[in-house]
Amino acid sequence: MPFRARTATASLRWSLHSLHLGFCSLALSKPHQFSANCHEFLPWLERKAASAVSSSLFIGKSSYGRSLFASKTIQTGDCILKVPYRVQITADNLPPEIKSLIGEQVGDIAKLAIVILTEKKLGQVFWNESELEMIRPSSVYQETIDLKSQIEKDFLTIKRVFESVHISFEDFTFKDFMHACTLVLVLFDHFNVELPVGSRAWGSTKGLALIIADRGYAPGEQVLIRYGKFSNATLVLDFGFTVPYNIYDQVKIQFDVPKHDPLHDMKLELLHRNIVPHPKDMKDLTYPVNTFIIKEVKSDRGKGKGLPQSIRALARVLSCTTFHELDDLVEEAAQNDGRLARRPLKDITKEIQAHLMLLSVFIQLIEERNETIMSLGSSYCPPFCERLFVRRLVAQDLLFGELRILKSASAWLENYCFSLTC
Repeated sequence: MPFRARTATASLRWSLHSLHLGFCSLALSKPHQFSANCHEFLPWLERKAASAVSSSLFIGKSSYGRSLFASKTIQTGDCILKVPYRVQITADNLPPEIKSLIGEQVGDIAKLAIVILTEKKLGQVFWNESELEMIRPSSVYQETIDLKSQIEKDFLTIKRVFESVHISFEDFTFKDFMHACTLVLVLFDHFNVELPVGSRAWGSTKGLALIIADRGYAPGEQVLIRYGKFSNATLVLDFGFTVPYNIYDQVKIQFDVPKHDPLHDMKLELLHRNIVPHPKDMKDLTYPVNTFIIKEVKSDRGKGKGLPQSIRALARVLSCTTFHELDDLVEEAAQNDGRLARRPLKDITKEIQAHLMLLSVFIQLIEERNETIMSLGSSYCPPFCERLFVRRLVAQDLLFGELRILKSASAWLENYCFSLTC
């Protein structure tokens, strides 16, 4: 699956890793072994913990695969899982000689990946290069490539540490390490559970972790985890699935100052100071920081919330062709609330030009997604290749959602420009 890293700090989010790793090991079992393994895992975990983990749940199979079910009536606020620290998989499980040498060179994700590698409970959980091509127009594609590069750096660092203490690293390949990191990322985000108002999770990073039910369940009902109000881009990156029509979809786009613009350096410096985050190294004035999040525009009549003011301000700055026009924007901001180019340009022709420039960007993004979606519909899918079929559906959900967002933004821009001519 595509995946991305998040800063992983020691917290209760790691508390259920041992439980979920049990699911992962079940997933590697043969079909005839499943029933026995389902009934054996929780008792085994409780014996290892030397305490009760759950009297409310059992592992079974649903249409979604291995799942948790209520073994008795569960009411809102009931504790459904208690996971002692001794059965939690954390960076503390690293061999002492390795842990002391790695230090802070790599993050918790890479450290936990090493722990998982020692167990060798791996499966096919990430997308290969040809599958990633199905989502090339989306920002998810580049984020996955970037993460793979970071994982490779961590892998080389850890490999050198292993070799320095004469521990064999031959059995751990880069592919194995990527598998393990992906699994850790899924586990890390999968159990970032939203607790209901008034509920609490007690304990410390080395204490007992409690998971509280945020609604009631009848005996035999599947117990679900609330993922939150996430876009398909986040769902596929963090969890490996999508929703066919996701009302929380959004698109990440990059809108930069053209390098051939005679005022390139002045505009970029002005934008860094007023609209976009300031890069750490201002010597590199081509630093790509003009990234924006676009959500569905509810009204296509040029009214309502519309597009983010920041990206419209950027378009107004880019439409300037003289130093005098840029100075006017700076002076206007100083006379008002200090925000650059947040008011419509006094020259209506320039205001239209700025928004048409922005519209051209959205049209190009729409065309890229349309082409990819058409190719997905016409490309051959080998019979009985369930994984490719499912991932194609995921790619279509992701791209269709982004296409809907971009079309709504384009319609808003078209109507806004039309309203200025009336």
